[in-house]
Amino acid sequence: MTDHRSEAERAAAEAEELERHARAGRVRPVVFKAPAAPAPPTHWADLKPAERVAAVLAAGLPKFRAAQIDRHYFRSNSDDPTRWTDLPTAVRTDIARDFFPRLLTPIRVQTADAGTTVKTLWRLHDGQMIESVLMRYGVPGVPASGSGRQRATLCFSSQAGCGMACPFCATGQGGLRRNLSTGEIVAQVKEAQKVARLTNVVLMGMGEPLANYKRVVRALRLMTGEMGLSARGITVSTVGLVPRMRELAAEGLPVTLAVSLHAPDDELRDTLVPVNQRFGVREVVGAAHEYFQATGRRVSIEYALIRDVNDQAARADALADLLAGGGRGTGWVHVNLIPLNPTPGSRWTASRPRDADEFVRRLERRRIAVTIRDTRGREIDGACGQLAAAERSGAASR
Repeated sequence: MTDHRSEAERAAAEAEELERHARAGRVRPVVFKAPAAPAPPTHWADLKPAERVAAVLAAGLPKFRAAQIDRHYFRSNSDDPTRWTDLPTAVRTDIARDFFPRLLTPIRVQTADAGTTVKTLWRLHDGQMIESVLMRYGVPGVPASGSGRQRATLCFSSQAGCGMACPFCATGQGGLRRNLSTGEIVAQVKEAQKVARLTNVVLMGMGEPLANYKRVVRALRLMTGEMGLSARGITVSTVGLVPRMRELAAEGLPVTLAVSLHAPDDELRDTLVPVNQRFGVREVVGAAHEYFQATGRRVSIEYALIRDVNDQAARADALADLLAGGGRGTGWVHVNLIPLNPTPGSRWTASRPRDADEFVRRLERRRIAVTIRDTRGREIDGACGQLAAAERSGAASR
């Protein structure tokens, strides 16, 4: 069918369409600085190595107890000092009280895929809530867990809420409540390690990790140092905070960077990812390529496919042009297409399968590595922030 509209008419229609889509989500301002909040109790994981030694000495314990505690907490699956039997019985309770306050309390747990996908809603010390999702794959005798080798991935949070205000995201719609401490970030990993041996951990839960930069980097150093996790199995996501992306590239931590792009052009991305009005598409992609050059780690481009919004074939072509442009080529990047998990009340929904398939074909034709993400957890409010939003809504109605 021929479009007889003039260029101006088509531009006006597209602008009207974008405005309609913007109204489909809740409009919030972008917030970079977390609101003031009472600090969580200090945990062993919040202390630097020298501070841990000083803490045990101040508690009247010999210096070597610091290394002993490190070994138990960071290298075992236990986070309960009262069960560390090589510590004197008389001091275990004191160590638990002084250095290991309870940071996370589970308040809701949902499972899917025959129990191999587990989503947990945690309450923090001040009543704020965060989420994590543990996904196990290749579990023998459990077809729902998929095929291949046994592995386990944890998706976890860096903030309570999020200030990036993406209108299609449940967490972004809820706003930023506070940053997590290093101890609270690490505690999510420890809880998952009680259930499975983690092969991958991804900071793609609630929050913008690079907006809580110092605590996240300290947690990454603990994970790749004391906890012995491979940096290659760790992914840090960002909506594109360019200065922090460049800082992370210089940290000497070869973790995978995942950029939540969701659109190849500034006009649409200004709506879908409002921080784009500060750091535009080309600047974000340029910083992502710099990260690849600095670390040698291929960057993941996260792209939520939203029906009739960003899933057109022409936008696939534009995405390929953007990624491969400037002489960058295609070997530095992988596109991870995400079927949108709609938030309650939103008019946005996942792309039609035929449109998603055509998007993939267009990228592959340009030699862009691309996959469509496994949609595990849809039936358990699997998308980030949905479980916390449901809990808050339920509490308000009670």
